[in-house]
Amino acid sequence: MEAVGEEQDTGQRRPWAFAAMAGSVLGAALQLQQRELWALAVYAAMALAALFALWVLQRLRHRGGRATGLLALLLGAALAFGLAGTRAVLYADGALDPDIEGRDVEVVGVVAQMPQRGEGALRFRLDVESARWVGREAPPTGPAGWPTKLALGWYAENTGLWGRPVRDENQAPAPSMPAELHAGERWRMTVRLRAPHGNLNPHGFDYELLMWEQGVRAAGYVRAGSNDAPPMRLGMTWQHPVERAREWVRDAVFERVADKRSAGVIAALITGDQSAIDRADWDIFRATGVAHLMSISGLHITMFAWLAAALVGALWRRSTRCMLLWPAPQVALVGGVLLAALYALFSGWGVPSQRTVSMLATLALLRLTGRRWPAPNLWLCTCAVVVALDPWALTQAGFWLSFVAVGVLFATDAGESPAGRTSFVARLLRMLREQWVVTLALAPLTLLLFQQVSLVGLLANTLAIPWVTLVVTPLAMLGVAIPHLWDVAAWTVQGLGDFLQWLAAWPLATVSTGAPPAWLALCGVAGGVLLAMQLPLAMRALGLPLLLSALLWQPGRPGLGEFDLLAADIGQGNAVLVRTAHHALLYDTGPRYSLESDAGQRVLVPLLRALDVRLDTVVLSHRDADHTGGAPAVLATQPQAALRSSIEEMHPLQELRRSDKCVAGQHWEWDGVRFEFLHPVAADYESATKPNAISCVLRIDNGRASALLAGDIERDQESALVKRDPGLRADVLLAPHHGSKTSSSALLLDTLKPRIALVQAGYRNRFGHPADEVTKRYEARGIAVVDSPHCGAIAWQSTSPAAWECERAVARRYWRHVPR
Repeated sequence: MEAVGEEQDTGQRRPWAFAAMAGSVLGAALQLQQRELWALAVYAAMALAALFALWVLQRLRHRGGRATGLLALLLGAALAFGLAGTRAVLYADGALDPDIEGRDVEVVGVVAQMPQRGEGALRFRLDVESARWVGREAPPTGPAGWPTKLALGWYAENTGLWGRPVRDENQAPAPSMPAELHAGERWRMTVRLRAPHGNLNPHGFDYELLMWEQGVRAAGYVRAGSNDAPPMRLGMTWQHPVERAREWVRDAVFERVADKRSAGVIAALITGDQSAIDRADWDIFRATGVAHLMSISGLHITMFAWLAAALVGALWRRSTRCMLLWPAPQVALVGGVLLAALYALFSGWGVPSQRTVSMLATLALLRLTGRRWPAPNLWLCTCAVVVALDPWALTQAGFWLSFVAVGVLFATDAGESPAGRTSFVARLLRMLREQWVVTLALAPLTLLLFQQVSLVGLLANTLAIPWVTLVVTPLAMLGVAIPHLWDVAAWTVQGLGDFLQWLAAWPLATVSTGAPPAWLALCGVAGGVLLAMQLPLAMRALGLPLLLSALLWQPGRPGLGEFDLLAADIGQGNAVLVRTAHHALLYDTGPRYSLESDAGQRVLVPLLRALDVRLDTVVLSHRDADHTGGAPAVLATQPQAALRSSIEEMHPLQELRRSDKCVAGQHWEWDGVRFEFLHPVAADYESATKPNAISCVLRIDNGRASALLAGDIERDQESALVKRDPGLRADVLLAPHHGSKTSSSALLLDTLKPRIALVQAGYRNRFGHPADEVTKRYEARGIAVVDSPHCGAIAWQSTSPAAWECERAVARRYWRHVPR
């Protein structure tokens, strides 16, 4: 009986089941590559047919072989593909009706998450209970017209989604933000909504996918001007008690701990509020490779589950009656998973927490049912369960890092230590080896995901992992019951911070390379695994070329005498990357979104890192914030870059990098490509009455194709430009002033005769850029108008001057917003 049971428990008689699990991951991954969704009936039929076929296969499981395994793989893929597609279609039905965008709507709803308070802004989620047009009795109708979960901002002034003033001319300044707004409260307020629309750049963050995963189908801001009905608190509800408790703990931490940077780390470790951590601290954590420790990750949940299981087991063993009722190991297992789930719920129930709880629950269920599967089968089963519950987890960096790390440890495990090698030193050496193996194997994957690897990460994690998991986090959590322990936790955080800051200051603390293709990154991971496995040296050496192929990958560049442009999708502002064979220039650096965020930090720095670009020059056309907002972040990461601009001598950026004035006639040549400033002339600096008038206008020409980057010049400057050079031509034109009514005069367009006009503007921006009359002016002359809200990042090459490439077309996925 025991032998039979053992044979059944190992799962060796069901290889087709594991093939189906592998197929389910593959099927979900394929479904995520769809550009458009099919009809619901197609997905449902596919899932039902695959499920029925798998049932038949299970009934005929005695017929094994490779054919059965391949069939199970395909059926598992079809089942997962159909289920993921069905969920996606049902979810897509909740999209915001475009007719609602930009209109004022009065909503009544409950604050669903603890609010995030920033400088001049309050951001929160609202579960909508009712809605109606302002000034009308009837609510918005239509099954797909009204989303029930909103992401809202409440600004100190009546501002837009990104914190910019949108005050009407006849409207007085709005009142300040509310002093108190808490999770679980019911409010009535007037809001203005839009579909979730994020910036889309190569290798960039997918904001729209984040909103999709979180169930948020509309974003907007509270209208709180003098002409709007004031927001009204209607009372506290019983809803969202966990969020209310999280908010109370977070506020209590900040009230108790004097050092706000330490308080932010403590609050993040308890409640999962990553926004509480200072941006400068995040930079240090990333540079030292310990960022995963400073948020509620799988490591924290697993550690908590282990401690909880040990505590539950110890308490259960104190009762003989309880021991006879249910064995202590099983009680400890169930109790650990349940308490870990509660901890994950309290920490915000983020996607990483959900993934970890699913893994722990799956492993516990297999253990309780007596299955003794090999480690690879356990790994595959938990992976399949996580993907089944959340197919979009496959797009998360954390999913791949965690599962690949565990898989690598399984693949390189040397087995249990001999009987005489269980000392503390032996265990420490084993832990160091595991850390080294994971670091080596994940380096290519980290480059693919983040384009950066910390060379001090091994040392930092060796000390930080036990310090954070065994000292800082327990003190932080125990502080909920004994607040004095938060002071002790703050001291431990400060000590860790000093150590990490010291490591981050080391030369070559981090290495950045271009993002390799996915297939090459997989080769690199395989190479790292081979190098770390317990194999003969000759076989392990085979992993070296695989690893180096990913680490030494170089993205393509233009050929000699050619150049290309990449107009980054940064919202309302300008940022254009110009590359030749061996040089690069960045024209403007985009806007500053808030005091905590700007286009440099969010878009340009990751983009430059992914493309492996080392800037020679940064040009800031003029002082306006939508052109210089990202400059501090860019200049900090590109210390070798020269700065040219029209900013005044006393501008704060002059303290970061001395700027040379751009003056018409200045020119230079890179790799057979000529760069020349056409505006302003020296006299303009004395006579100009506003910054737009002295925008640096840059022309790039290789004799076969040319581009003109025009900043925010207006009609007068356009006229002067044409007067100085009547024969001026350009194949591609960066639309002056984002397509404003004050620019893009007929004189300029008739002179330049461009084929393409690039418009960098924010989606539904308050200025109405590009203006309809300007767009018609371009179109009347046969000039293609390409704007970033519809296109995302825009790529253009001098080898094909009449063509362009849109990131939204190249990387189109069904969850991404398609503007009308």
